[in-house]
Order: sequence, then structure tokens, then C-alpha cells
Amino acid sequence: MSDALGIERPQAPFGRRVAAVTARIEHGPYVSLTVRDSGGPRPIAGQFYMLQTVEDWGGGVDGRPYLPRALSFARVEQEGDGLLLDFLLEDVGPGTHRITELAVNDEMLIAGPFGNGFELNAASWPILVAGGIGLAPIVALDDEIRDLDGVRATIFVGMRTNEHASAAAHYGLEHELATEDGSSGVRGYVTELLAPLLSAKNADHVVYACGPPPMLEAVRSICAEHEISCQLAMESGMACGFGACFGCVVPTHDGYTRLCVDGPVLDGDKLDTALVAGAGH
Repeated sequence: MSDALGIERPQAPFGRRVAAVTARIEHGPYVSLTVRDSGGPRPIAGQFYMLQTVEDWGGGVDGRPYLPRALSFARVEQEGDGLLLDFLLEDVGPGTHRITELAVNDEMLIAGPFGNGFELNAASWPILVAGGIGLAPIVALDDEIRDLDGVRATIFVGMRTNEHASAAAHYGLEHELATEDGSSGVRGYVTELLAPLLSAKNADHVVYACGPPPMLEAVRSICAEHEISCQLAMESGMACGFGACFGCVVPTHDGYTRLCVDGPVLDGDKLDTALVAGAGH
């Protein structure tokens, strides 16, 4: 499969491989980990990896965590014969807790890249919408857009607090910010920044979004109201990442689809709702 610019979706090599942590930075409640991947192809924005620690995985309370964690990458850079992959995480459970505890020179197991990424249309005016930890694939997409001549994106970021918002500053995004507590930017939800721009209907917009399910549903509804195309990077619990377990299916107009192979990026007009069972952390 390729996107509108003719970019082929990279295919993951078989099996897991070891990747060493080269950098760890805290951004308020978030942690960015950079790992060196010597065995995988360069991913495209919206694709994801399955991550787990090498040590003590499955050794916690009740044996948790059982399964690797599916995480979108935030940035990719070439380094010699390998890639530096940047992941943005929040400690929300036994899996992410163990991963965020990793230090420089520690190793993790990764598999990927998996799934379909965003499909860029260079003829449109891209609007990028990120909510919380959904910032990661939006950063990667903005990097791809910056490589296109004459194309720049409008970026809206929504965070709970100014502490959370420090992650967007770290990645150098030129964005408008909304925080739920009003500690930085505009007080409110990020969709309150999106709606007025789409109401103007003065450009050929395409909206690309990633964030918590309520935010994605609001984006989908606003875009449907204004007849604007949108692509939503969704999430669901995943056990394998390559379509074998059917644990990440979501309902669409054409029946159930597996987010790990047919997504995680889906066209908004294929969905009745982005509030699907199993989504979110």
C-alpha cells in the first residue's frame, strides 16, 4: 500500500529485535525514550511498534505485564546503518511503568513498524490535531510535511496542563495550544481551536488527528459537519500487532477492521463513532 505521494508502507522484519536506549528525557508526566534500531526499515508517520523490556517483563504483581505495548513513534533519524527512534510515553500501567524506568544503555525488545500510517495529500492544507500522548505520531507527520516543498501544517495541541505541554515544546512544534486547566495557551479543549478554522471554509483542508477517543470523536464530528476529510490515528488493546489475534477490531461501515493491519489510521468517514470499546489506556 502507498499514500497519495507514492510512499510505500514499510514492512516489519520477522520477530523481535534488541534496541538500546540512547537517550531519556522527562517532560513533566511524560518520558521520551530514544532507541537505536539496527534491523528495521524507516517507518512512516502513524505506524507503531510493539515494545517490551528485556528484563522483568511478566514478573510483576500477578505476572503483569503479559503483553508488549503498542506505541507510535514520534521521531526517526538515520544514524549510520541504523535508525534512532523516539517514543513518547506516560506511566499509566505495569507495561508503560517498566518501559519508562529504562535508562540510557538499557535494552528493550521491539517489533515493527506495523500498520498503515497517515496518507499525505500535498495538494491540501494539512491541519494536525494532537491530544495528550497522541502528540507522538503528529510530531512524526509534521517532520514528513516539512520535507515537502511549499507545504506547512497548522497544528493544534491539547494537553491537560502546562507540564504536559512541555513535550510539544521539546519537539519544536509550531502550534497553538489549549490546556484543560488554562495554565498555558487557551483554556479548554483542542477541538475548540479546530472548529473556527473549519467553519471559515476558505481552503482545501485535510485533518490528521491522534488523541484520546473523546477527542477523536469530536474531531470526526466537526469534520463531518463541515464536510472535511479527516484521518484518525486510533488505538486499542493489542496482543500481537500483526493481525493474528483479532484483539484490536473496531466497527466501521464495512464491518469490523483490525487496527494493527488496516489501521491504526482510519478515514473518519468510515466510522459511525471513534468512541470504540477497548480504546484508550
